[in-house]
Amino acid sequence: MAVARFYHLTEDPLEALLPLLIGKAFEAGLRVALRGASQVRMEALDRMLWQGEGFLPHGLAGGPHDGEQPALLCWDTTPAPDLPNRPGCLIALDAAPVNAAEAAALERLCIVFDGLDPEAVQAARKQWKALTGAGVAAEYWNRASGRWRCEARHPPEPAVAH
Repeated sequence: MAVARFYHLTEDPLEALLPLLIGKAFEAGLRVALRGASQVRMEALDRMLWQGEGFLPHGLAGGPHDGEQPALLCWDTTPAPDLPNRPGCLIALDAAPVNAAEAAALERLCIVFDGLDPEAVQAARKQWKALTGAGVAAEYWNRASGRWRCEARHPPEPAVAH
């Protein structure tokens, strides 16, 4: 079962974090599904990923080779394990839905939200409550200190007695 990792964007844009998350999943030997709220958004990210530094092989859902894509950009709510590329990692953007059954079938789950958008923050809080309420472990990550750090966990780690 995946730990739901919530990435709170405040300093860097999504375009800086996505290649990092996708690259780490590839290093672990995982295929990736990148789920957004709309086809227009995913088409824009598709262009960004092709034009960015480095090479991250990927495809936009609906193509003839979806099942072969190391990273598949999609905008529907098909559960990640049922997606044609059989991802082990799901990256959800723009409050795209994720449920506990889906988290149970994944090795990695990343939920990325814009910390400067109050609606996105509220949606992330709802996702945190829904997932942790269903028994999914979760971590809250931010980059306020200059590098990505895990600032909170659910359930919390037990205190170490001295």
